[in-house]
Amino acid sequence: MRSARECRCRKSSAQLSQYPQHHPHDHGRAFHRRAAAVATALPLPDTDDAYTIVHHGKQVRLGPVVFWIVVGTVVLLGLWSAATATYFAFRDDVLTRLIARQAEMQYAYEDRIAELRAKVDRTTSRQLLDQEQFDQKLDQIMKRQTALESRATALGSMPDVTGSIPRSTPQRGDASQTTQGTPKPSPISDTVIFVAPPDREARLESRAPTLAAPPVNQFAKNQGFDNVVVRLTTSLDQVERRQMAALNAVEEGMDSRMRRMRGVVSDLGLNLANLEAAVPRTAMGGPFVPVKITASSGPFEKQLYRINNTRAEMDRLNRTLALVPYRKPVIGEVEFTSGFGVRSDPFLGRPAMHTGLDFRAASGDPVRVTANGKVVSAGWSGGYGRMIEVDHGNGLATRYGHLSEINVRVGEIVRIGQVVGLVGSTGRSTGPHLHYETRIDGEAVDPQKFLRAGVRLSAG
Repeated sequence: MRSARECRCRKSSAQLSQYPQHHPHDHGRAFHRRAAAVATALPLPDTDDAYTIVHHGKQVRLGPVVFWIVVGTVVLLGLWSAATATYFAFRDDVLTRLIARQAEMQYAYEDRIAELRAKVDRTTSRQLLDQEQFDQKLDQIMKRQTALESRATALGSMPDVTGSIPRSTPQRGDASQTTQGTPKPSPISDTVIFVAPPDREARLESRAPTLAAPPVNQFAKNQGFDNVVVRLTTSLDQVERRQMAALNAVEEGMDSRMRRMRGVVSDLGLNLANLEAAVPRTAMGGPFVPVKITASSGPFEKQLYRINNTRAEMDRLNRTLALVPYRKPVIGEVEFTSGFGVRSDPFLGRPAMHTGLDFRAASGDPVRVTANGKVVSAGWSGGYGRMIEVDHGNGLATRYGHLSEINVRVGEIVRIGQVVGLVGSTGRSTGPHLHYETRIDGEAVDPQKFLRAGVRLSAG
C-alpha cells in the first residue's frame, strides 16, 4: 500500500512539474486556474493508443483518429491564420501588381487598337488617294478622247484631201476595185478629183467607247484600275498616231500637188498672176474674221492650220487652172491621126503647117470643152467646117473643128467637160475626126504641151 501510494504521488508530482511553480501565498488558486485552462492528454493505464484530456479535474478519452483530426484542424487553422495575416500584410502589394498588370494589358490593347485604327486610316487614305488619282487620269483620258474626236471631225470635214491617205489594207468591195486601186482623174474631168476611200471613217475617227467595250467594273475587277487606264491610254495613243500619220500624208500630198500645179503653170510659160486675175469672181462675202492659233495649240492643231492654208491656196490654184485647157476633148485613149507642126497637106500633097491635133474618133462622138470659158465663135469657118472657138481668158483659147453638129451659141459660158458639139467631117477633111487647137494670144501652140501638163497633174 505504501508503495502504490508513493507511485501515485510521484505521478502526480510528475504531472504537476510540467507547470510553473507559484509562491505559497497564492494559496493554490492560480495554479489550479492555469491547470484548468490547459488540457493535457494523459494515456490511460489500461489502453495503449488512447489519449485523455484533463480539464478542471475531468478526463476526456480520445481515440487516435479523433486526436489527429483535432490536431490537423488546429494546424490548418494556424496555417489559415498565417496565410490571412500574410495576405493582409502584403495585400497592397498584390493589388498594386494586379492593377499594374491590368493597366499594362489595357494599354497594350489600346495601343493595338490605335495601331489598327491608324492602319485602317492609312489604308482608307491610300484608297482615297488612289481613287482621286484614278479620277484625274480618267478625266484626262476623257478630255483626250474629246480632243481626238474633234480632230477626227476636223479630218472628216475634208473629203477632198482624205483620199490622199494611203490605204493600208483592202476594205470591203469587189476584188477589181482592190486590184485597180483608186482611179486617177482623167484629163477631161475637173482639175481636182480626190476619191475618199471607204475606210476613211474607220481609220480617222476616234471611238473610245469601242476601245473600252468590256464593262469597266468587270474589266477593272479582272485587270485592275491601273490596267484599265494603261490600256485606254495605249488605245488613244494609237488613235492619235494614226491621226497624225493621216495628217502628215494629207500635208505631203497637198504640198506635192501644189508643186506640180505651179510647175505646170511654169512649164506652159503662163503668168500665174495674170491667170489669177482672169478668174471670174463668184458670189461670196461676209465679215472678215482672221484665223488665229493660240500659243498653247499642239502639233496637230498647228499642222491642221498649215493644211487649211495650203488647202485655201490650192483651191485658188484649182480655180485658176480651170481656165487652162490641159484636158482631153474626147473620151477614150488618145490617138492622133496628125500632130502639130509641118506635114504634107492631104489634098495638095505639099508641106503645110498643121496648127492643131487631129483626134481619131467616130462620127457623132461628143466633143467636150477642155477648160472654162466663153464661146466666141460657133458656126461655119472655111476649112474648119463647123467650128467652135472658146475664149478662156488671159489670151488662152481653144478651137474645135470639122464638127457635124454644134450645141452651143456665141456668148454662152461653158464649163469643163461640157459637150459643145459632135465629131464630123465638115470642111477640109478626109474623114470623121476632131481638129483641136490651143492658142495663146492668137498664136497656135502645140496642144500636146497642155495634154502632157494634164497627165502630170493627174499623176500621184
